Amino acid sequence: MAKLAREMGALEVGRLTEPGLHAVGGVPGLMLQVTPAGSRSWVLRVRVGGKRREAGLGGYPAVTMADARRRARELREQNDKGIDPVAERRTAKAKLRADRALQVTFKACAEQLISAHEAGWKNPKHRQQWDRTLRDYAFPVMGELPARDVTKAHVLAVLEPIWTVKTETATRVRSRIERVLNYAMQAGYRPEGLNPARWKGGLDALLPSAGKLRHVQHHPAVPVGEIAAFMVRLRAAEGIGAKALDFTILTAARSGETRGATWAEIDLAEKVWTVPGGRAKAGREHRVPLSADAVALLQSLPEHEENDLVFPAPRGGKLSDMTLSAVLRRMSVAATVHGFRSTFRTWAGDRTSHKREVIELALAHRIGDAAEQAYSRGEQIDKRRRLMDDWAAFVGRITASTVTPINAKAAA
Repeated sequence: MAKLAREMGALEVGRLTEPGLHAVGGVPGLMLQVTPAGSRSWVLRVRVGGKRREAGLGGYPAVTMADARRRARELREQNDKGIDPVAERRTAKAKLRADRALQVTFKACAEQLISAHEAGWKNPKHRQQWDRTLRDYAFPVMGELPARDVTKAHVLAVLEPIWTVKTETATRVRSRIERVLNYAMQAGYRPEGLNPARWKGGLDALLPSAGKLRHVQHHPAVPVGEIAAFMVRLRAAEGIGAKALDFTILTAARSGETRGATWAEIDLAEKVWTVPGGRAKAGREHRVPLSADAVALLQSLPEHEENDLVFPAPRGGKLSDMTLSAVLRRMSVAATVHGFRSTFRTWAGDRTSHKREVIELALAHRIGDAAEQAYSRGEQIDKRRRLMDDWAAFVGRITASTVTPINAKAAA
């Protein structure tokens, strides 16, 4: 039994300022702890299994002397019954933390996951896509639910209305819900177990395969037989957008690669454009051999001291995604910018003897399976240069005097 100290009054306790532990009486082992910095708090000393334990009872004067003695008596009663009051309180605090964690909502988990991973996403648009799809489809159903309470029924309530009408979007939403729930399990917000949003062995029994529902939508393209006539009209058009579209077609590049191209990436002496991995869709550097026509186009462009972009917007900065599309609209051509890659692929595959792997490399596509890719690390730059020279010659083979309009609107 701890020695009972002389019971101090409230005024006397308030005068204790010397650093150390001061027995205040009233309850055996009750102390006022004063730190060298001057802060004061209540501590109860007890013995459990022959070992001395200290239980904090709160700061002084926020916890009054009367409250400190009341709390100390309660812990003393537990101690007399063989209960470790310190361990008991730690257990209670741990349970409270666990209970609070299990109340974290699905929406909060999604926001935490996005914040944790967005630095590793190569494209800033990924966050926007995650935010938009979860906001539009998942959050209205389960956003405010604790992550631990999300069931397969909730997931189906999100997916079923869009599974057959917006299949591509629905598959992405399902995948993102699955990842959020996996995150919730690993973060302790949800008991570990089978994920209700998993496909294999889960939702695949309840929803039709997306592969059987999804209809591939090809980008509208100018037919191979009409591309040369189109190029004559394009080269007669004014504006930086038309020049950028011309270069995009000559290089079989993606619109974003052209719009972001800088003079530092262009080597006119070697006739090579190096698209860095950070801007290429595949995430790896892509070297594009430049035909004589592509080089001539570049040499016709002015260089701006204040802007290193090859095709800067008239008011500075990068051309917008719609600038090249607007050129096609003004020409009344029912095609997309990306569709010219299809035109190139059709021409190269159907009308030339260039090998498939050379054509695919020109489009910055991966070739075959992992084994084939491992043995196809060469760029085959010389073969691709001949391919791009042939393409430039094909699209530029018609003169303005022999142009046949490529659609009825053009002829009007």
